[in-house]
Amino acid sequence: MQQEPRRPGRPRDEDLATRRKEEILTVAAVFFAETGYRQADIQVLADRIGVGKGTVYRYFPTKEELFFATVDAGIQALSNCVNEAVEDEADVIEHIRKAISAYLGHFDRHPELVELLIIERAEFRDREQATYFAYKERNLERRRVFIQESINKGIIRNICSNRIINVISDTLYGVIFTNHFAKRKVPFEQQAQELVDILFHGILSDKHRIQENPSI
Repeated sequence: MQQEPRRPGRPRDEDLATRRKEEILTVAAVFFAETGYRQADIQVLADRIGVGKGTVYRYFPTKEELFFATVDAGIQALSNCVNEAVEDEADVIEHIRKAISAYLGHFDRHPELVELLIIERAEFRDREQATYFAYKERNLERRRVFIQESINKGIIRNICSNRIINVISDTLYGVIFTNHFAKRKVPFEQQAQELVDILFHGILSDKHRIQENPSI
C-alpha cells in the first residue's frame, strides 16, 4: 500500500519571527540592565515576555549570545538614530549639532543601554573589542570623509581629522556616563547646544585666542 505524501508543515512566518526577536531583545535590554548578566534567569525573562523559555532559546541558543545580541541591537539603534538625524543635513554646523543631539537623545530615552555597556565591560573584559567601539570603528571612515570635506571648505580648522573625531567622541562617551551616574536632569537638547557652543567657540575670548594663535 502506497503511503500518502507527507503534508508540508505550516510555513514559517518571517514577519512574526522578526517581531518576536525584536520583542525579546527589547525586553532583554531592560532585564539585563536591571539584574546584571550573571543573575539573569532566562525563565524569568521568558515569563516577563509571556513566552516559553524554549522560545527564547530558539532565537538565542545561549544566554551569552542573547546578551551580545541585545547590546549589538542597542548600539545599532544608536547608530541608526544618529545617521537618520543628519541624513539630509548639508550644513556642517547643523550636521554636527544634530548628530550630538541625536546621540544624547538616544541615551536619554534608553538609559538601559548605558548599563549594558557597563555590564559588557565588567563580565567580558577579555573580549578583543567592546561592541560600542566596534561600531565606532565601522563608522570611522565616513566621519573622516565628512571632517576632511569640512576642512577643505574652510569651515573646520586644518588639523588631523582623527584628533577631531576622538575629542568629540570621547567627550560624548564621558557625558553619557556622567549623566547616568549623576542622574543629571538637564534636557539633552540643552546639553547638546552647550557642547556645540564650547566645541565651536572654545573658552577663550576672541582677544586671547588671537594672542595664542596670531595666524587666526
